[in-house]
Amino acid sequence: MRTEDFDFLLPENLIAQHPAEQRGASRLLHAHDSMTEDRRFADLLQLVKPGDVMVLNDTRVIKARLFGEKESGGKIEVLVERVLGEHEVLAQVRASKSPKAGSRLLLAETLPVKVLGRRGEFFHLCFLGEEPVLELLERYGRLPLPPYITHSADAEDEQRYQTVFARKDGAVAAPTAGLHFDDAMLQALRNKGVQITYVTLHVGAGTFQPVRTEHVHEHAMHSERYDIPQATAEAISAARTSGGRVIAVGTTSLRALESAAADGELKAGSGETRIFITPGYRFRVVDVLLTNFHLPRSTLLMLVCAFGGMPEMLAAYRHAVEQDYRFFSYGDAMLIERKP
Repeated sequence: MRTEDFDFLLPENLIAQHPAEQRGASRLLHAHDSMTEDRRFADLLQLVKPGDVMVLNDTRVIKARLFGEKESGGKIEVLVERVLGEHEVLAQVRASKSPKAGSRLLLAETLPVKVLGRRGEFFHLCFLGEEPVLELLERYGRLPLPPYITHSADAEDEQRYQTVFARKDGAVAAPTAGLHFDDAMLQALRNKGVQITYVTLHVGAGTFQPVRTEHVHEHAMHSERYDIPQATAEAISAARTSGGRVIAVGTTSLRALESAAADGELKAGSGETRIFITPGYRFRVVDVLLTNFHLPRSTLLMLVCAFGGMPEMLAAYRHAVEQDYRFFSYGDAMLIERKP
């Protein structure tokens, strides 16, 4: 497969810059049986069934962006990719000249940081002092909005670029399919007999990177940390036994579940995943996927094409463009039933 096979024309005005006025006020494109139906997100209640299990990603976006300067005085921008412990992180560093191992940075005019070295494209940084790095980021950092959102994070973003069920710090991007849910919708799903369960996958900045290789198989996938609770594995097993479906909310939930079932059976526990799902992949866990609309030439569009069928999904995307659906993180949603 060639990367250009996953390209499509997207008018810039369809890239949502702000969320809908209320959570759940978005549109929903339902793809099933080689058909698409234009719906509202509220219609999700009609499309789920008692006995289904819905899996949400409970990661929480951290304020991962910091500005500062090097010892030499050059200005820098730091985007934390992963928190490694109480004081250490992996981060992207933007500077006119990359800092060297052993050098120091001063972030947010008050945070001394030592450069320990590099790990591939990331810098290994140590925040000096006794306060945990997560607390420092919450106090001094800025919310890292996606690169296609053109405004700086404001008070609206602080609230809306976070799911209502976010509880485990570690993501630098939101699991955006979850942004549509409010507490009332979650309760309505429970009342209908849908079991709500959780996984954690800390979304990295690599999720926004287009595939730049000519051939899809040449792309090197980024690594992300995930955790599958025992309760989630048991709920999915019980649903399978009783005929219920597994509905993944977001590609991150799907990637966590499929990674944990690499040997054929879903197993609880934590791990690292570089799973790269492209057409031809055999899904082991997920039956239905709720997701937003993704970037051209992206690994997430390739995943969607693997799940719903490549011609069907590319046709659905053309329909979404023609019908002025809103794209990307703050955009509309798509409910895809897996193609057999």
